[in-house]
Amino acid sequence: MDLPSRAAIDELASELGLGIPAGDVDFYHAAATGLLGSWAVVDELYDAEVAPVVPERTWSEPTGNGLGAWYVTTELTGAADGPLSGRRVAIKDNIAVAGVPMMNGSETVRGFVPAVDATVVTRLLDAGATIAGKSVCEDLCFSGASHTSKSGPVRNPWDLDRTSGGSSSGSAALVAAGEVDLAIGGDQGGSIRIPAAFCGVVGHKPTFGLVPYTGAFPIEQSIDHLGPIAPTVADAAAMLGVIAGADGRDPRQPRGISGDDYVAGLDRLDGGLRIGVVTEGFDQANSDPGVNAVVRSAIERLTAAGHVAEEVAVPWHKHGAALWDVISVEGATWQMIQGNAYGLNWKGAYDPDQMAFYGERWRRDPAAFSETVKLVALGGTWALRNGYGAAYGKARNLEHVLAAAYDDVLASYDVLVMPTLPITASLIPASDAGVEEVVTRALEMVSNTAPFDVTGHPACSIPAGLSGDLPVGLMVVGRMFDDAGVLRAAHSFEQTLGTFTAPHHQKELTA
Repeated sequence: MDLPSRAAIDELASELGLGIPAGDVDFYHAAATGLLGSWAVVDELYDAEVAPVVPERTWSEPTGNGLGAWYVTTELTGAADGPLSGRRVAIKDNIAVAGVPMMNGSETVRGFVPAVDATVVTRLLDAGATIAGKSVCEDLCFSGASHTSKSGPVRNPWDLDRTSGGSSSGSAALVAAGEVDLAIGGDQGGSIRIPAAFCGVVGHKPTFGLVPYTGAFPIEQSIDHLGPIAPTVADAAAMLGVIAGADGRDPRQPRGISGDDYVAGLDRLDGGLRIGVVTEGFDQANSDPGVNAVVRSAIERLTAAGHVAEEVAVPWHKHGAALWDVISVEGATWQMIQGNAYGLNWKGAYDPDQMAFYGERWRRDPAAFSETVKLVALGGTWALRNGYGAAYGKARNLEHVLAAAYDDVLASYDVLVMPTLPITASLIPASDAGVEEVVTRALEMVSNTAPFDVTGHPACSIPAGLSGDLPVGLMVVGRMFDDAGVLRAAHSFEQTLGTFTAPHHQKELTA
């Protein structure tokens, strides 16, 4: 970093309105340049002590990429055996695989190569999995549909003209098409559960903090989640058992948090479950009657199978999306944009190379952001400049009221259920679509998923059935850190409702 000249300090003092008298500028220049000498010391110490070296790993541009779901392909193997031995896994391209390019769906990250594997990648390799490649995700992951990535749209295996959902768009499409056995997704507003529901597979957003986010490109540290996308609940449980637990480097995690053998617990049901059917989940502004009918029919099948389902009211569920709007927009503006993804003021593992690469690139050409990120930048910057973060503080304080609303009902029921999404997969906007259509299609589906990113409750989407030949998801929500209970319920429900195979892959439905 270059040291400032006296003129630069004088100009900066004027820009900041510090009111420094002309006679004091010489002192401030000398003091600032002396202070900034510590930056050079830290650079030297970092390079000598902890700077990682990018490993040499083989990767390829994708071929036969009909869904547009691969960013790059690899064939990385780890342990010779383990609980995921022989499983081929796609890694969402906001997650670091050392020596393999990361784009995070954005021109502002294109060309960056991480030097260190994310914790979840290390754990997957140690468990015997094969990393088959990086799956396309949306631009900086701020979209619930699959048309905002700068590498091009990701297509839904059920209908190639429709969205696969986002932002873990490629992960869900590849699992649904049978191109991989498992995939990792990320979830800040529903980005695991949205594509899982649209593509007819299983997506589990773990309890906040259960899975370390270390090595993944953040959006907003209070809503960042990583979790499994898989063909079945058992597959998701197997992956969660590998990636869960504290790594000591992510302050999002409670100290000492550990995972579980989630597969072993799947069949430990003594009888039927008590299911709270959240009325408000069927009453969103854009709720599709066909989607509601499929989920209601699925619940009837579950009661016929011995579960008890009762309608419950959670009025605060309708407020969850507003809380998420404030937290995600102001928080992402402060951290992901102004703070170069990682932000400051927290004790965790940083990627300084990524911060410098992305921070310089987006400032060089902010116009390269997608329409959704531009909306975040506009709304968030205006709110922060005029409200000074007070609205964010209010939303964070209201988080506990929202969480308590769910917890009060969960005290009487084993799990809550509702439609994962109010709609089925929409058409991918044309390449020349106007900004209104692009943004609307990207954010129209988050009303049921986003509240649980705010509160952190575990939530799993499983297939409920078809509406108009398109998959519909049933979301199963449970108590904090009772991921085992959520997966056990989801597995039991799956035995009644069945699983899907996307017709683009085999034109077959298993029920």
